[in-house]
Amino acid sequence: MLGTKHMVSSTHYLSSLAGLRMFPRGGNAVDAGVAAGIALNVVEPHLTSFGGVAPIVVFGPGMQEPVTIDGLGRWPRGLDLTTYRSRHGDDMPLGAPRMVTPGAPDAWLTALARYGRLSLAEVLAPAIELCDGFPVFPRLARALEMWADRIRMWPTTAAVFLPGGRPPRAGEALVQRELGDLFRRLIAVERAHDTRGRAAAIMAARDALYHGDIAREIAAFVGREGGALTYDDLAAYHVSIGPGAHTTYRGIDVYACGPWSQGPLVPMTLNILERYDVAGMGALSVEFLHTYTEAMKLACADREGFFGDPDLMDVPIRGLLDKGYAAERAKLIRADRAHPELPPPGDPWRYEGRTGPAGYRPAPAEGDRFPDTSYACAMDAEGWAFSATPSDPAAHGPLVPGLGTIVSSRGAQLWTTPGHPSAIAPWKRPRLTPNPALLVRDGRAYMPFGCPGEDAQCQGMVQVVCGIVDFGMDTQEAIEMPRVISRSFPWTFHPHRYAPGELGVEGRIPAAVRERLAALGHKVLQWPDMTAAASGVCAIRRLDTGTLEGGADPRRESYAVGW
Repeated sequence: MLGTKHMVSSTHYLSSLAGLRMFPRGGNAVDAGVAAGIALNVVEPHLTSFGGVAPIVVFGPGMQEPVTIDGLGRWPRGLDLTTYRSRHGDDMPLGAPRMVTPGAPDAWLTALARYGRLSLAEVLAPAIELCDGFPVFPRLARALEMWADRIRMWPTTAAVFLPGGRPPRAGEALVQRELGDLFRRLIAVERAHDTRGRAAAIMAARDALYHGDIAREIAAFVGREGGALTYDDLAAYHVSIGPGAHTTYRGIDVYACGPWSQGPLVPMTLNILERYDVAGMGALSVEFLHTYTEAMKLACADREGFFGDPDLMDVPIRGLLDKGYAAERAKLIRADRAHPELPPPGDPWRYEGRTGPAGYRPAPAEGDRFPDTSYACAMDAEGWAFSATPSDPAAHGPLVPGLGTIVSSRGAQLWTTPGHPSAIAPWKRPRLTPNPALLVRDGRAYMPFGCPGEDAQCQGMVQVVCGIVDFGMDTQEAIEMPRVISRSFPWTFHPHRYAPGELGVEGRIPAAVRERLAALGHKVLQWPDMTAAASGVCAIRRLDTGTLEGGADPRRESYAVGW
């Protein structure tokens, strides 16, 4: 849709409306994005939680380049891989064994304090209203019914999401009273410190979560659950803020999250595709879909080979993003045959002028997929842009009594395998699937974009970029373009399912194209015409006229709204 000068797009219509309410109050895109993101924590509890993760990308006037706020927790400092394996082996049980420090609250409040204009009370107002009750939508109702037995494992979770002992039906109200009370507690802290100024008052609320009374409640609860996370871990935690991964694609700057996430897959894959005349191939051609899939496989081979927390691992990210390295990797793509499995990782060290260890190579593995995530973005007339991918399902873990939120379960994206670059280690950040991104053109924010979808996220994101940049589509058209999703690499969630050669293909792709892809060696899985398994991209693009053009994925409950 076309907006005027202010816009929000997210994976749920109530979240988008929550963000839109910030603009008439004098807020900018950061205020709107934070309001929308926290609203997602309320209305999509099957996908995200306030105590989970929330990686963010922000860019605005006066900034040299976008900054990333990791919004990602850290593994307990007192628990190493050997000790973990002595307790759980190669398993990653639900609940306390996979808990890391909550990253989302710090990310939301830090972004608001640094780059926003409104108070925490103003930004939390829509979320509090939604905590008081909102109508359950069909996909949420189906998810809660599907997971009812799991939810019953934790009395605090069951009390919220199985009211009266059963999952709520579509159209019934879901109330999250304790989460609303937590938001009110944070507002009370903010008001108690308002003489210190807006930003300091917001950060005082943040501090209550990490080394105040709320932190003590969280630590005591984790201890009772048998987890290793401590009060000292919470007190030591701070989000990491800095530049992300960067490349250019046909003259447009592409900014993504760093290798503590899968974010660099977006610029790495685009670097390979830049070697080809993608526009000349055609949007739904065998040539494009095959070349894109093989490029993504090559990038994913290096993800498995090298990605991990750069605070603890030597990640050759400069080499991985080098255009010369992309040209070298592109030579491995064959037009007449799909690689039957994940290709071997490359040698990016040479492009940094040094040597390093060979990349890790995974083995095929069985396992189930994990529930995915959510997304919100915002832009405004002044040029502020906000992109965030909050996650960690509230309905998939024990809620902290009195707080209505989980403690991040993102430890499930660490490996129990010695030698993997993202193997468990004290104070390590898991290699996160959520990865918001941002395009910049001529020094101005051009398009914040991202999506839910686990390991399908980067795949949907790259295909949307190609739709806009190569095929000349508008934002909504690029989002609705049929997608293919490779599963020919390990899924990031434990137990890291890996199905060599599998390629999900949406049903709107012509049968002749599907048959040709199969003939090239892809193990084609025929999907519905539109499916949430193909991710759910939302984006906002600034047109040359200055008008904002929003897109929202019909594969979800997404909505783009303009002011």
